Amino acid sequence: MNGTTQAAFQTTGTEPLVEASSARLLSLDVFRGLTVLTMLLVNHPGDWGHIYEPLEHAKWNGCTVADLVFPFFLFIVGVSAVYALDRSRQEPERRRAAVVGVWRRAGLLIAVGILVTLLPYFEFSTVRLPGVLQRIGLVFGICGTLFLYTSRRQQLWLVAALLIGYNVLMQLVPVPGHGPANLEPETNLGAWLDRLVFTENHLWQYSRTWDPEGLLGTLPAVGTGLLGVLAGQWLRRKDVEPAAKVAWLFVDAVLLTALGLLWNLWFPINKALWTSSFVLFVGGLALALLATLYWLCDVQGWRRGLAWAQVAGVNALLVFVGSTLVARTFNIWTVAGPGGSPVSMKDWLYGQFFVPYFSSPYVASLAGAVVCALIWYGVLWLLYQRRIVVKL
Repeated sequence: MNGTTQAAFQTTGTEPLVEASSARLLSLDVFRGLTVLTMLLVNHPGDWGHIYEPLEHAKWNGCTVADLVFPFFLFIVGVSAVYALDRSRQEPERRRAAVVGVWRRAGLLIAVGILVTLLPYFEFSTVRLPGVLQRIGLVFGICGTLFLYTSRRQQLWLVAALLIGYNVLMQLVPVPGHGPANLEPETNLGAWLDRLVFTENHLWQYSRTWDPEGLLGTLPAVGTGLLGVLAGQWLRRKDVEPAAKVAWLFVDAVLLTALGLLWNLWFPINKALWTSSFVLFVGGLALALLATLYWLCDVQGWRRGLAWAQVAGVNALLVFVGSTLVARTFNIWTVAGPGGSPVSMKDWLYGQFFVPYFSSPYVASLAGAVVCALIWYGVLWLLYQRRIVVKL
């Protein structure tokens, strides 16, 4: 989900292990790695019917550990954009080429996201068009362009405008065919817009009436990316001492978190709707974690204790796509289960190697998620050792 702009997936044995966009910020790789490992735990439980509670998304309003993964990635995208594009921003004659590169990569991310959804049957009539990689691509393209052509003050005003404007749209604009504005899953303004633009056949398969990565929610998601852009610019300042950078990052983190909790009183924290309060609350947490890692890794020079997380951060796109496709394959592949009835390979493995050894189904499910994460970590470690980076 991060990396320099390339025309297609490729591997190389000569490039540095840390991507160019974050080569001078080890803490960003560690942040990305921790987020990747959490993503694996969230996305691949042993049993979807018994998810370990902190790793389950909030039912609607509220925020859990699972709800932090996606916004953390978007925040990281914003920080990475600053490190990748700063030179082009300072040299106006390079901006046009940089924008073309940004949107080429954004388009590739969107295309890969749709391709992953299509596999393996290529059911174009029901393919989901919104999605995680699609939103990341849009946010990267918009935030990269804004970073190249706007000042830090303008970006601050844009964040405020996006969040306030989204709040107004969601809570004051009537929903055609449903009446007054509301924040219910199927009848809010964003759900109506997605059905209008994509039609129900091309929305999230578990609802078909709304999508958690819909169009309107991309507006506040851009706000999440811009918070990362603002943090990245602050960290790159050469006229501020590292200790002062960390201190002010923590001040901003506390302020954003408090504002998010305050806004939650009338515009609830909600990941599926990507509410304005959610942007501020999670943005504050992301700032606090980045400040901590920056102090430990880039200022104090800690390496050994956190290098394991850096391993997971280098091939984030590969592990997201690969783990999704492998899980889908194991769900499609059937074998003979108890009594000869067919069961998926995933359920068979879980029933054979986890269920019998744990008295609690929730602990068994957590164990399945941990083993999955460890297997993929092993793959990432081998790639890291061989200096192989798969990216767009």
